[in-house]
Amino acid sequence: MIKPWVKICCISSIEEANMAVAAGASALGFVGPMPSGPGIITHELIHKIVKTVPPPIATFLLTSETKAGNILKDYHKVNTSTIQIVDELENREYHLLRQKLPKVKLIQVIHVINEDSVKEAVEISKYVDAILLDSGNPNLPVKELGGTGRTHDWRLSKKIRDAIAIPVFLAGGLNKENVKQAVEQVQPFGVDLCSSVRKNGKLDQVKLTEFFRALEAIC
Repeated sequence: MIKPWVKICCISSIEEANMAVAAGASALGFVGPMPSGPGIITHELIHKIVKTVPPPIATFLLTSETKAGNILKDYHKVNTSTIQIVDELENREYHLLRQKLPKVKLIQVIHVINEDSVKEAVEISKYVDAILLDSGNPNLPVKELGGTGRTHDWRLSKKIRDAIAIPVFLAGGLNKENVKQAVEQVQPFGVDLCSSVRKNGKLDQVKLTEFFRALEAIC
């Protein structure tokens, strides 16, 4: 089994970024303005942290904007290597992002709710570089777009993984206890976590070490 990438999300300081990279993270996630969820920081702080992240570590801007023009405006404030779109992009305007940002990777989040999520992932996989499967619910009155700490039905995630040709990241409630089952069942390109490696909202060295140790044991 190939060892998956690990993306540590909700990074909120240079110190957290350094800690995650030292532990073995391949990617760091930075949460821009959102209707809900943890780890939200300003675009100015994201840019400050991103400038300190060494290559080849990938940096992800998480955006809840649904219009390509607004995403472009926010992106130019942060200059990450990747844009993670956590809500549905209006009119499938991925081509506009490609035209303006040809070297930036585009990741679309699919919130795995039911069989319709599988169809959605297959359709959108034609436009983006990777799909990230999470456990939010954008249909709620206050959209839930990630950071729930909940798992979802990994059988559906595996269906998506088998049906598309681009990389799949798995998110949603992953921790040292369930990562073995998750990786073996879904076989994702990468795993994405936030709350399980934090204590009182702060990235925790012990929890990070324990998670990477659990991952090393299965890969």
